[in-house]
Amino acid sequence: MKIAATNQGTFLDYISVLKPRETFLLTFIGVCSAIIAAGIVGYLPTEVVILSLLAIGLGSAGSNGLTNYLDREADARMARTRNRALAAGRIDPPQKALPLIIGLIVVALALAWVLHPMCFLFGLIGVIASAIWRKTISCTFLGIVAGCSPVLIGWFAVKPVFDIQILLLCCLVAIWTPIHVWSVMVANREDYLGAGLNYFPLSLQDKNVVKILFSLSVLLYLVAIIIYLTADFHLLYLVVANILGILMIYANARLLRSTTSKTAWQIYKLSAFPYLGIIFLTMCLDTWLI
Repeated sequence: MKIAATNQGTFLDYISVLKPRETFLLTFIGVCSAIIAAGIVGYLPTEVVILSLLAIGLGSAGSNGLTNYLDREADARMARTRNRALAAGRIDPPQKALPLIIGLIVVALALAWVLHPMCFLFGLIGVIASAIWRKTISCTFLGIVAGCSPVLIGWFAVKPVFDIQILLLCCLVAIWTPIHVWSVMVANREDYLGAGLNYFPLSLQDKNVVKILFSLSVLLYLVAIIIYLTADFHLLYLVVANILGILMIYANARLLRSTTSKTAWQIYKLSAFPYLGIIFLTMCLDTWLI
């Protein structure tokens, strides 16, 4: 029984390296992007859905595992992350996780190539963006690139054409990313600084960072409404986009007044699936059910 429990724990540690929650969200919005594109072109082959799901899911898991591996030393210095499998040394040496990580990335890129060469290109760019300049001022920009990668793969798997709608979807992700990332940095400011991480926005005072976050929440709301005005969406999307947008603005307005770690953490949690997941889900439902 003791051996079985140990093996189970080791298996779960390897799974945790792939950041399942983050992987699920990225995979979800990527597949939603394929469904949105299919609503425009009028069809969605089953094999495309399956291949997109596998390519985006495996690629996101591999990329998240790679960031976990590269961030392990910084994670070990932070109270919030020091219990992660690689940071805590539960996978020792940490290089034991690399075959799984690299294998997932290679398989994902191969599947992306089968979908479309542009899907392969976006997948490769996403992997590279996930791997370079970790824990630096550049990581938010690269996070935007990595976050847009699943959306572009899903879109080009069905509709391999750049147009205003895919541009706006990427804009939505691009504005959402710093809200999501910077709010957790504000919430854990002392933890980051204690680990020797003092890059933007930690190099600014919280009162200045929260002003940027509030401005971004307003811009996020505007982009969501512009998507309604330029795409063939209906009342369902408009109602949900308004509710979610107002919630994000309200949460960031509260942060403007209080600048507390608790409020910043609430924005971080709100911005994940409650905002990004639901708004992409609503676009899918609006496209297919109305």
